[in-house]
Amino acid sequence: MSTSNTATSETLAQTGKVIAVHINYPSRAAERGRTPEQPSYFLKPSSSLALTGGTVERPAGCELLGFEGEIALIIGTTARRVSVEDAWSYVSGVTASNDLGVYDLRWADKGSNLRSKGGDGFTPVGPAILDAASVDPAALRVRTWVNGELAQDDTTADLLFPFAQLVADLSQLLTLEPGDMILTGTPAGASVAVPGDVVEIEVDSPSTGQTTGRLTTTVTEGTTPLAAFGAQPKIDDKQREEAWGSAEKAGLAPAEEPTPALTPELKAKLESVATATLSSQMRARGLNNVSIDGLTGTKTGRKVVGTARTLRYVPNREDLFKTHGGGYNAQKRAIDSVREGEVLIMEARGEKGTGTLGDILALRAMHNGAAAIITDGGVRDYSTVASFDLPVYCANPHPAVLGRRHIPWDTDITIACGGSTVQPGDIIVADDDGILVIPPAIAEELVEACIKQEHQEEFIAEMVKAGHGVDGLYPMNAAWKEKYEAWAAEQA
Repeated sequence: MSTSNTATSETLAQTGKVIAVHINYPSRAAERGRTPEQPSYFLKPSSSLALTGGTVERPAGCELLGFEGEIALIIGTTARRVSVEDAWSYVSGVTASNDLGVYDLRWADKGSNLRSKGGDGFTPVGPAILDAASVDPAALRVRTWVNGELAQDDTTADLLFPFAQLVADLSQLLTLEPGDMILTGTPAGASVAVPGDVVEIEVDSPSTGQTTGRLTTTVTEGTTPLAAFGAQPKIDDKQREEAWGSAEKAGLAPAEEPTPALTPELKAKLESVATATLSSQMRARGLNNVSIDGLTGTKTGRKVVGTARTLRYVPNREDLFKTHGGGYNAQKRAIDSVREGEVLIMEARGEKGTGTLGDILALRAMHNGAAAIITDGGVRDYSTVASFDLPVYCANPHPAVLGRRHIPWDTDITIACGGSTVQPGDIIVADDDGILVIPPAIAEELVEACIKQEHQEEFIAEMVKAGHGVDGLYPMNAAWKEKYEAWAAEQA
């Protein structure tokens, strides 16, 4: 079932402002590698608006015309300083839109996007306008097809910034007037269209069957060069990769991955030595504050070696929890982005009265291949979490939800956990004796020293078993070192 009216030239004539959001879908944030804490916007001229079934010209001399399927909100009532709770009532309609832009000209306007996204026909909308009062803004779907192949498919269920928040936020500083449009961001999958391509975008409500129908735009090749006195097209491989969505799609050789500090060989060596040995060797190098203390693990007899990722909680403050605690917050972003072999370390300030992890997020981290999760706060759903094949170290079980004491604030920064400073990329080694934080720069020579120390201690243990006293043997004096060297030569 489709609804309401069709976008017409009269509809477009009522539009005074077209305001677009940079990043709003978690899938797009993951694709771009950045997640904003607050929405940011840019303006598109109303002259960029176009109706379905038309064409859009890729400017002559340009290579990268990007398409972005989006949901457009149409303001129905003048909105000034409205609340989030009331904001949706100021929206009269919802339709499909295409936030087209040429990456070749992004460099020229330092973020305003005027040249790159403001061209004639660069904002097609339609064909049908759904009555905003008849749809759930958190239950819409947007899809994009290029030449009949699905390129984008996402829903509004977990937006970084729900639609009502966008309307309320914008209304704090400017008046939204009837006919104004807000383009609400694009999901993952936005890419490049070339002359001859047909781009179709549809917004629908799967639960009710309401649909805008497909917004269709055909790309043509421009023939009139840009004037020499203005900005000229300029692109590089970085722009190509961003426009297409990946180096592979852009036809570029993938960049060489940096050699990880924790190689498989180093990991195997670290797994072979005890944390007690590592601790003594770090102490010998002047590193005394490198243990994460006071935590209990869910898996005894398990050795963990991995690379640190970090998440920081701050004390709860109700106004800040409203902006940072809900939605796709830092906690969810950290869990979603943790990868195989990584250890997620949480700074919870030793606060035991709240849960910093529960069964669903632990399950997600395990699915992603996390080596362990370490928090100096509490863990809820503890028995379930403990049953997972994922080592979790925490201060204690606690049934409380996140917002009782904490706000998840930011990720991949230097934090403090259990009395130790942890930086992203540090090497974490944990066993039943404790948890150590190893600076990657010293890990190779440190583990070699540990292997040598443990070999010496094997000799010392044999001598003690044979009845020798420890004076002069542990640690070894010169005479015993000579005997050790002879023993080691026999073992070789």
